[in-house]
Amino acid sequence: MRVPFEWLKEFIDIKDNADEVAHRLTMIGLEVEAVEHVDGDVVFEVNVTPNRPDCLNIIGIARELAAMYRTPLKFPEHDILAETGELDFNVDILDTELCHRYAGRIIRNIKICPSPDWLKNRLEKCNIRSINNIVDVTNYVLLELGHPLHAFDLSTIKGHLIRVGTPNTVKGQGATAKIKTLDGVEREVSEESLLIWDAERPIAIAGVMGGLETEVADSTVDIFIESAYFEPVSVRRTSKALGLKTESSYRFERGTDIKMLKKALDRTAYLMKEVAGGIVCGKIDIYTRRYMPEEISVRYEKVNEILGLRLTREEISRCLDGLGFEMEESADSLKIKPPAYRRDIKRESDLIEEVARIYGYDRIPAELPKATIGIDVQNSRLKTQGIKNNIKQALLRSGFTEVINYSFMGLHDIDALGIEAGDERRNLIQIKNPLKAEESFMRTTLIPSMIKNLLHNLSHGNRELKLFEIARVFISQKPEVRSRKSEEKTQTAFSLEPSAISLPAEREHLAAIYYKEKTKTLYRDDAHDFYIVKGLVEAILNDLKIYDYSFVRSPETFLHPGQSADIFIMDTKIGYMGALSPAIANSLDIKAHKPSVIVLEIDIDSIIPHGMQQVKYRPLPKYPYIERDTAIIVDSAIEASMLMKLLKSYPSDLIEDISIFDVYQGKNIPEGRKSIAFNVRYRASDRTLKDDEIDVLHNSLVNYILDKTKGQLRQ
Repeated sequence: MRVPFEWLKEFIDIKDNADEVAHRLTMIGLEVEAVEHVDGDVVFEVNVTPNRPDCLNIIGIARELAAMYRTPLKFPEHDILAETGELDFNVDILDTELCHRYAGRIIRNIKICPSPDWLKNRLEKCNIRSINNIVDVTNYVLLELGHPLHAFDLSTIKGHLIRVGTPNTVKGQGATAKIKTLDGVEREVSEESLLIWDAERPIAIAGVMGGLETEVADSTVDIFIESAYFEPVSVRRTSKALGLKTESSYRFERGTDIKMLKKALDRTAYLMKEVAGGIVCGKIDIYTRRYMPEEISVRYEKVNEILGLRLTREEISRCLDGLGFEMEESADSLKIKPPAYRRDIKRESDLIEEVARIYGYDRIPAELPKATIGIDVQNSRLKTQGIKNNIKQALLRSGFTEVINYSFMGLHDIDALGIEAGDERRNLIQIKNPLKAEESFMRTTLIPSMIKNLLHNLSHGNRELKLFEIARVFISQKPEVRSRKSEEKTQTAFSLEPSAISLPAEREHLAAIYYKEKTKTLYRDDAHDFYIVKGLVEAILNDLKIYDYSFVRSPETFLHPGQSADIFIMDTKIGYMGALSPAIANSLDIKAHKPSVIVLEIDIDSIIPHGMQQVKYRPLPKYPYIERDTAIIVDSAIEASMLMKLLKSYPSDLIEDISIFDVYQGKNIPEGRKSIAFNVRYRASDRTLKDDEIDVLHNSLVNYILDKTKGQLRQ
């Protein structure tokens, strides 16, 4: 857009020279691409972005400068009183969705003649050709206030009636219309395009171009001035369909100021009275859909957080006040109602951008983002990635195949596993627009997906499966817990909507499933499927340099009570593994030889703090070790893992290693009791141990264990 500097100075007091003003405009987002000297004036070529139609006029540019310079904006003279109240004229808006407001004014007894030099010169500086004083005024106001207007020869409007509607509305469904536009071309307009009609025919294409039959000519005496607001999408669709682009359509399709409409009409009548004489009559103004701005809050703290500044409340308010926003201050924020000419302001971030523009991009210090890029952080990231890669490679080496599933599940998946109320895995997050009802929630566990993979493969004849998946689970932070019964009362547990207060907890999990049907073979394989997967877990942990782990009987209801275990690293539970319970397995309808289905799920995030610890090397031992085996009878409720903890808690520097090698219940063992046998390896780093010394130490260890467990030696 071309902006004459002298015209700009009529609306704002500017002491800076043209070059400085051009720089300031560029710094607030209105890039001045060129500066041209024309007849003693300076003309800026301003690049206005598509979201700023309010700046496609002189007053809009002046408003931006006024806000930046913090000086008042002067509005051009536009007040005019009708000299006669007679107005034998009607306007009817038939399509209120496409025309929200239509105003008009009649001026009688005008004199058509060439425009005065001042008017011609300003139009020419903006590359608009002078036609006559009436048409030139409408173009002048278009450039000045940004609102397109159109002047009709009143005598050519039949029936003294204006109708605003599409051919569909005026002539019937599927109808089109023909009109010869001001450029002399007859055009056929589609049934959905908005037109201006008189009592009989179309006389203008709304927002695009007027009709030739009603144009202002040298013989025109009375005129009707149109000032309206047309729906931007409608104008753009019509302009594109006709291949017709005008100064008017360029502004209408980006959105004009519906409240400026009346001022533009009065300003036009004021200037026409000045350059063409005549009698100004009354005004028609039909306002079908009023502009209702939505209130937006902008937090002071957020402004400074985003911009990296320390602006006071007063400075923030001052930046926005000059732009014409309606503001209400509170303790921690501003409540803003954008004016009709700023429909691009829709959210808090838009207002923060306005503060940045007016404050000055060049005043915001250039700083590198705060981020620790030291060796510790880099090593931490490398460690995390290394652990994940090690886990994946260990599974691949063991013959497992990686799968990728959707991150969705259904409530029935949780119910099928028998997960009880109160378990965090029932803190489900409901999807607002699920692909299907059976997958309406984000996954809180990966096991249902692995079971579906199993069933899919079995239905296709695959009888040996080793699958794994590494993916995220999503746990709602809200305390509400979902169950099938509660679903009847509550439709949503937690929706993935922008208005949600707390974000879900995201955790990266590893899940695996092992299934192999038993077949006859010449070779005997006594290894149970449970121990195969348990060995895999141990191999993964050992590969990660994690040795302080243990397996404890799992309380998971969907696992077999005698073939399952929770996995711990020290006192932290990292997951569970085991065979699916007989009830779950039967529900899967797996008939062939009733093999075990072993599942595994581990929280990878809980492994990372323990994995890849620094390795400490020590010399190979110079002296031999001494071993002692012992079996004790304890209560059957005592887990082997508990006994292992007690053995490791015994204070002695001579104990090198401890292992449990047998757990037995049955013949010769009292009911409610069981036998646990363990091995202890002793070694000294500075001497060869003697049997007598170790006998005393081992007896002390055994007595310690018997005292803690209330057990007895097995003879």
